[in-house]
Amino acid sequence: MNLSLQGSVEVVSFCFEGLNGSCPRTVYSSAMRVPLYILFALIVFLIVSGNLLVICIILLSQHLQMATNCLILSLSVAGLLLGGLVLPPSMVRSLETCWYFGEHFCDFHSTADIILCNTTVWHLTFISVDRYLAVCHPVHYQNRVIKRLYIVMILTSWGLSAVFGFAITLSNPEVLIKDDPQKTCIGECLALHAKEIGVEYSIIFFFMPVSIIVSVYSKVYCVAQRHSRAIHSYAHNPKAMPTSKDLKATKTLGIVIGNFLFCWTPFFMCNIMDPILNHSIPSVLYEVLMWFSYLNSLFNPLIYAFFYRWFRETAKGLFNKLFKQI
Repeated sequence: MNLSLQGSVEVVSFCFEGLNGSCPRTVYSSAMRVPLYILFALIVFLIVSGNLLVICIILLSQHLQMATNCLILSLSVAGLLLGGLVLPPSMVRSLETCWYFGEHFCDFHSTADIILCNTTVWHLTFISVDRYLAVCHPVHYQNRVIKRLYIVMILTSWGLSAVFGFAITLSNPEVLIKDDPQKTCIGECLALHAKEIGVEYSIIFFFMPVSIIVSVYSKVYCVAQRHSRAIHSYAHNPKAMPTSKDLKATKTLGIVIGNFLFCWTPFFMCNIMDPILNHSIPSVLYEVLMWFSYLNSLFNPLIYAFFYRWFRETAKGLFNKLFKQI
């Protein structure tokens, strides 16, 4: 039996008609669904192409393969994989309100989602550490920070995220859902960022590393401001001062971190508030905030393009060579 609602939404019986235990399905009208598909597909395309461009620029430019850019490269790989592997099925699930890709791919998709989002947090944490060393301890940074340390940072980011992602998947998050008659229905695939994970997930995944990032970067910002005022008049030991290039990179990467907080904070604040409000926040709001969080991977390449001259010049050179070949 179908139940028609006012507006552009119609509730249909099941995801799989005629199959016992199927989840109920909400169908949006074509006037609403088609523009949303176009919008989401555009977001996916921009995330994939933008992060792929960053990867190509760093890999193809020998002079850009410095320590800090190794972290940016790895962060862009996470954004590329998120856009290519996670977001297309998420788009279908969000707009069709059902999961049609099977149970095993659901497990893979959910695990990849949490790993790729979590590794972004850890990369930004290590980027803040890199800026702390460059600005607050420039002598040690120039002498001791080598690629081996950055390889450790990158491997740690991916390793911790993988452990955390598989731990949540293997713990079966469905058991955390209380009084939900749909938790065993066919056509459901829990997003591991959904409200069922609860406050503990939000604290471990977001608030703890973010507190580290904010505290470290607050220190970096204060020192950078002091050095920026003194850098032109400091002549006694210039090696003890960070370069103007380091200071500019610190400000730009600060914008990257601010972009992350801007995109992800609304979702996790909602996740924290939901238990206080007796789980009354609608699921559609979680979907909207989750996609807003994914925009973080779209904005990062745009920040590089606007604030890094080397990015613009290298991208221009690559496009010129491409057009000449065509």
